[in-house]
Amino acid sequence: MTTRVTLVSPATSEALRSVRFDDDTPLDPAGIARAEGAAAGLPPAALAFASPSRRCRETARALGLDDVAPEAALAACDMGRWRGRTLDDVAAAEAESVALWLNDPTVAPHGGEALRDVRIRVGAWLDALRGDPAPRVVAVVEPDVVRAAVVHALAAADHAFWRIDVRPLTATELSGRAERWNVLSGRPLEPHGS
Repeated sequence: MTTRVTLVSPATSEALRSVRFDDDTPLDPAGIARAEGAAAGLPPAALAFASPSRRCRETARALGLDDVAPEAALAACDMGRWRGRTLDDVAAAEAESVALWLNDPTVAPHGGEALRDVRIRVGAWLDALRGDPAPRVVAVVEPDVVRAAVVHALAAADHAFWRIDVRPLTATELSGRAERWNVLSGRPLEPHGS
């Protein structure tokens, strides 16, 4: 049996547009409208999940996934004291820490969570989905959760995390059985069949 998981990145918010470490800001009106328009592009699913962040929960609602409970295993990376700050601000104040964080997935100079820990957490959630019967799953998740899932699915080195671009309102599809996953990445959400 094949497990099919569709990971949907959230619509735009002020934090996403300003390259700011999320501080639970809401979606902007354009993001809500785009998500509502993309709802027909979601595949049917037996199970639905969302990252606990406000923008993921709001994206899920706009996509028509009204009863989705936040899933702690799908939380964004805990950014510690960098939360709410822009990458430019942090880089200006803590250039060495940012360079370390971007180059070593095992460290968390911000006092939060290391990227390797995010990959392990997300990978454990993903692998727990495989089974009999194999479910069809949709999850609205933060871009770093998509990256962690792809790195895990491909059994890639943790350094590959930063090599994966995740655009707003795109679907990354994973299909898994036995001990492996396949990846189809970055499909824009559009009505099926188009």
